[in-house]
Amino acid sequence: MAYLEPISQEWLIAKRREIHAWPEPGWCEFVSSARVIEHMEKLGFKVLCGYDVINKDFIRGAIKPQIAKFYEAAQKKVSPEILERMQGVTGVIGVLETGRPGPTIGFLCNLDALPVTESSDPEHAPTKEGFASQIPGYMHACGHDGHQAVLMGLATWLAANKDQLCGTVKLIFEPGEEGSRGGRPIAESGVLDDLDYLYCGHLGCDIPGGEVVTAPEKFLCTTKVDFRFKGTPSHAGMQPEVGRNALMAASTASLALMAIPRHGQGMTRVNVGYMRAGEGRNVIASTAEMQVEVRGETEAINNCMFEEAVARVNGAAAMYGCQAESEVMGEAIDFVKDEEVQNDFAEAAQYAKYCTKISDTMNFNGSDDATVLMRRVQNKGGKAGYVVVGSELKAGHHQAKFEFEEFRLQELFDIYHYLAIKRLGAK
Repeated sequence: MAYLEPISQEWLIAKRREIHAWPEPGWCEFVSSARVIEHMEKLGFKVLCGYDVINKDFIRGAIKPQIAKFYEAAQKKVSPEILERMQGVTGVIGVLETGRPGPTIGFLCNLDALPVTESSDPEHAPTKEGFASQIPGYMHACGHDGHQAVLMGLATWLAANKDQLCGTVKLIFEPGEEGSRGGRPIAESGVLDDLDYLYCGHLGCDIPGGEVVTAPEKFLCTTKVDFRFKGTPSHAGMQPEVGRNALMAASTASLALMAIPRHGQGMTRVNVGYMRAGEGRNVIASTAEMQVEVRGETEAINNCMFEEAVARVNGAAAMYGCQAESEVMGEAIDFVKDEEVQNDFAEAAQYAKYCTKISDTMNFNGSDDATVLMRRVQNKGGKAGYVVVGSELKAGHHQAKFEFEEFRLQELFDIYHYLAIKRLGAK
């Protein structure tokens, strides 16, 4: 059967560059979401956004002042009608129903960028080619701009060939993947509970260009948690004994956290990434806050790490007569592969332009809350998987000079294109 092919490599690259120039962090992706909404509605997709795709009871790590700042900026670029539909939360799912019986499949990508200042080096490709970040302090330094471009291209292809397809497809544009914040709210909305297959993927990940990995392993479960300490202020010279020093409590807690023993049953990680404390040099610090993450090879190990972290923070606070509270800001779990989906990726990679090697697995050694969505689909009777498309990188993920080989967008698109035909092609 002959299909229309409206998407070229040049189209994918141009769309990626458009997205790259306007990065937005998690829960702030208003312009990014609007771009997707407008694109898919023009193609005839049913578009879900706002609380139709996000369960507000499970939103984690939403920084209100940051959201307000990006919402204000979006008002200059996005129609009021679309902003109103978002209900103050980002994330979009496009649904294309062919009207003919068949499976329901989903493809996942990410909307958010990182708090990284993009390199101004004239040899850095986005700078050299004129599509570097226009938002100071933020950039797409993980490939999410490429993921979005591929799914927007796939939307165009699906719409062009709707009359030759069967079943239903859902294209998922997840907010807040960085920090593992967006997966759980989407999962708990129930909007993906009817999926028969969910396909997820990532560009780069330190895999050589040309290699495709069909079922990565060692996804680390993770819990992102903020700790806040409350002490008592006092004059540091006159009455230091009256104060209860939150700065010392947080400092002691940070050392205790980094000293958590590693687990004998699998990999663990712990990191104190941010700490702020105190009010002034002559005041016993009465407040402190820390941003922490723990990770574990399995859910049980990660839970052990989290419980130990909370215990150590509470212990450090008690040492200095302070109080401590915690708030979970994000989470991801481990990945359990479905062999059928792994075989789908291997089959599709054979037909992907630029693919020269197909590998069964790799050690991911990181976290992605796509695992939360995949587990939800699996628990509801569907199947799910994750593919990595390798690329030469100019710098590692989350670095100021991060840049992947743009022609690899075609490779990822080809894989998804093949799977769409395999699952939705009229039989």
